[in-house]
This record gives sequence, structure tokens and C-alpha cells, in this order.
Amino acid sequence: FVLPVVFWQVWAFVAPGLYPNEKRAILPFVVVSSVLFAGGALFGYTQILPVMFAFFTSYDNDWVKSAWTMHEVFKLTTSMFLAFGVAFELPVFVFLLAVAGIVDAPTLWRGTGYAILVIFIAAAILTPSPDWVSQCLLGVPMVFLYLVGVGVAYVFGPRRESASEMLPARRAE
Repeated sequence: FVLPVVFWQVWAFVAPGLYPNEKRAILPFVVVSSVLFAGGALFGYTQILPVMFAFFTSYDNDWVKSAWTMHEVFKLTTSMFLAFGVAFELPVFVFLLAVAGIVDAPTLWRGTGYAILVIFIAAAILTPSPDWVSQCLLGVPMVFLYLVGVGVAYVFGPRRESASEMLPARRAE
């Protein structure tokens, strides 16, 4: 909950040393990253946590009752905020890789199957509970965000030269 204050302090320290064009380049990145992180946390809170708690309480019966403590609920909730916030940063990460020329949209598109596998492994690691429901609830939006990242890489990534541009120019004889 203190991250906005920490980021503000870091910005207040770094900003005086930046040129105006550098500040203009960083501002959209900061805004988009903040909106995506907050959107991920909000998505996790409004859409995922109710489903997760319903899933956990579905095992309650006459012999087994849930005995959640406030500490466990708070820990699970904050972990899910962090997991979904970080997961929703995927398009920003792909944008940075595309702008740096490390990846391009066709390569990302060809590797979608592998990316889905890696996404679900990451979802299993990021979710604080070992159940498959929370893994899928995090994995499916991450696949969508990966595809958004492919679109971002297509729009902002470096363009390859066409075959006609790579051919040497013919001399008029």
C-alpha cells in the first residue's frame, strides 16, 4: 500500500537529473504501468477473489468447516493483489522487449503455444494457494495479456525491411 509513495519518492529523486525529452518518454510508460498494475489488482479483487473464496468454502460440510483467520485472509488478498498486478504488467514487459529489438511480433505469435505453457507455470508459482482454480483464474487473463503484448510488439516493434528494400539498387545503364 506504500508503493505509490515509494515510486513518488524515487521519481522526485531521479526527475531533476533527466532531460525534458527523457521525462516525456518516461511519463507514458509510468502512467500505463500504473494503470495496468492497478487494473490487475482491481480485477483480482472484484473478479477472482470471490470465485476463489466460493471455491474454498465449497468444501465445507457437516464435518469440515473453514476456519479462516484475519491474518490468512489478509495475506491471501494482498498476495493476489500483487500477483495480478504483476501479471497485468505483461504487455509493458513485451513492449520493452520489442522496442529493444529482442523480440518481434511474428516470433511471439509463432511461440504462442510455448508462451501459454510458461504462463500457466508462472500462474502456478504466482498464486499463493496450490489449487488449480486460482491458477486458471490467473493464467487465462495472462494469456489474453500476452496476446495484447503481441499486438503491442506489432505496433511498436522495429519494422523489418521488405525484400525489395534489401536488394541493391540497380544502376541505369
